[in-house]
Amino acid sequence: MNERRLRAWRVISSAYPITTPFLRLRADRVELPSGAIVDEYYVRESHGFSVVFATTSDDRVVLVRQYKHGIGEVVTELPAGGVDPGESPESCAVRELAEETGYAGSPAEHIRTFITDPTNSNSRFHLYRIRDAERKFEPYPDPTEDIEVLLATRDEVRAMALDGRIAAGSQVAAVLVALAAGP
Repeated sequence: MNERRLRAWRVISSAYPITTPFLRLRADRVELPSGAIVDEYYVRESHGFSVVFATTSDDRVVLVRQYKHGIGEVVTELPAGGVDPGESPESCAVRELAEETGYAGSPAEHIRTFITDPTNSNSRFHLYRIRDAERKFEPYPDPTEDIEVLLATRDEVRAMALDGRIAAGSQVAAVLVALAAGP
């Protein structure tokens, strides 16, 4: 395969037109390898998020259903959430499983890290497996979350990822990679 050497863009300056606890929007002025200048190239900055493929002792997968305002729909997915500043992705995975489902289990095992949207974001998501998960306490979701907890077999979860019942691309990737990684 013939690959040519690609070069990174040179950042001339950066500004932050939006900075909130949940969103940092960076506006870069960049010079392209061709010498052309782009005055405003926007990048969403994030601490990333963790996704948890948790299985019970009888090998059922812990899922959640919840409303997602961005698309205005109820979705089914693996428990997931944003990494807080100063928090490790592993701690985030354990925390999100507990908050959203009330489940806890074996130590979180990192499966892999994904890039989410390299064109417009610096965000990555971290996929973790937790085995022998069991309901230990009442879930304590964020005030904006109303969550239903579901349990499904590996075959059911695979089918959901393939037929669109699990629809977010990051979630489909997480399910299929976790299943491929084995029990």
